[in-house]
Amino acid sequence: MNEKILIVDDEPDIVAMLAGFFSGKGFRALTAYSGAQALRKMERAPDIILLDIGMPEMDGLELCARIRDRMACPILFLTARLEDADKVKGFSVGGDDYILKPFSLAELEARVAAHLRRETRHRADTRLKFAGGLAIDYAQRRLFDREAEIFLTRKEFDIVELLSQNPGQVFDKERIYEKLWGYDSEGDSAVVAEHIRRIRAKLAVRAGRAYIETVWGCGYKWGC
Repeated sequence: MNEKILIVDDEPDIVAMLAGFFSGKGFRALTAYSGAQALRKMERAPDIILLDIGMPEMDGLELCARIRDRMACPILFLTARLEDADKVKGFSVGGDDYILKPFSLAELEARVAAHLRRETRHRADTRLKFAGGLAIDYAQRRLFDREAEIFLTRKEFDIVELLSQNPGQVFDKERIYEKLWGYDSEGDSAVVAEHIRRIRAKLAVRAGRAYIETVWGCGYKWGC
């Protein structure tokens, strides 16, 4: 087993206990004691995250929402209380499961294994390869160039997904904005151009080409 598990909790004893337990089970354990540390660890691309809700400064719910702008891996909340309102809020920001403290390590291991099995099934046959070594994993919402990951925010990936799944089709800024931000969103379609500029910059650095082409006076399309 080579899966990376990120453990985020402001209590060092819990972090040490969980890191030791999962390391003993063959995981590569990553640790963080705050939201800021956890966000930095996203560059290590964890396969699953155990996230304490009740942390100071940036709580687990806010951190989960920010992680979801970058990654789609399973997030399991660790919490000392669990009410329906908390559960609804946790799922709404992108959490996948709840573990109530104090918890059984055996149950926690079983929950982690179940989520990883589900991710493995979802990943099967979901990558679409393009010229030059670029690959998009639509199930995990991740982008790779020759197996090196290109990190995108949630909206950046949404744009890549929309354009790459409709190669050659031209989308103007207004249509992209309506599809991905919604008719009722505050703001305007100018944000699309800025997101595409950032996507192109990331692709150019890693893949050596931008893939997203401008059709002057019309919009954007995915160039295979």
